[in-house]
Amino acid sequence: MSILKYIQHYLTGQTRHDAHSPFMYNLITRCIKRKGDTGMCMRIEKLKADLKKSPQVIQVVDYGAGTGNGSTYTNPVKDIARNSAIGRRHGRLLHRLVRYFKPEYVLELGTSLGIGTAYLASAYEGAKVLSVEGSPETAAFARQNLQKLGINNVEVHVGNFDEVLPAIISAQPRLDFVFFDGNHRKEPTLAYFNQCLAKAHGDTVFVFHDIHWSEGMEQAWEEIKAHPRVRVTADLFFSGLVFLSPS
Repeated sequence: MSILKYIQHYLTGQTRHDAHSPFMYNLITRCIKRKGDTGMCMRIEKLKADLKKSPQVIQVVDYGAGTGNGSTYTNPVKDIARNSAIGRRHGRLLHRLVRYFKPEYVLELGTSLGIGTAYLASAYEGAKVLSVEGSPETAAFARQNLQKLGINNVEVHVGNFDEVLPAIISAQPRLDFVFFDGNHRKEPTLAYFNQCLAKAHGDTVFVFHDIHWSEGMEQAWEEIKAHPRVRVTADLFFSGLVFLSPS
């Protein structure tokens, strides 16, 4: 991710006064720019700080943008917390989005240590959160973290997204909110986007993390924006929001 790209985005990005539609203006002023998150966010951030000091080492299975071929290696939990777990700014954004839209059926692609999952699941008690993780030990560790936080509205599914995602999506009555953060490559991102469209509706919110992470992710983002089902998008640089038209 280039610092130059971030500076260019900052200089050309919209302000709330550039958002012409009432929908986007309200989203920016009442959600994205809103201050004062809940005490749960502070508890999640305390847990993440503790994980950064953890001496534990777990076995990781990588299907994502690392090797991407299901290779296995060991990794200290503290390194995962520092390098892969979602940051405070973006976690709180997820939390505010769920509080704002109040989705009942939430899907997360990429559980990792469960930090992003906790931000999602704790924002609205009426949400059922399904989170998918490719690595069994990572998923087990995430379940422990969610238990520590007293969060019990999450189901963590384990497996290669390509193999398990179709059945998970098919079993849901609909998808109200999807957070894509599990495979930062163009083709898988587009494939998961298209699969999720099958259960999406006019009020569904898609959030794509790291849309400027690589050239491939930028290409995927451009294709997603051009999709006929997409009504409006918001490029927040580190994340992209997608709002759909009714099917």
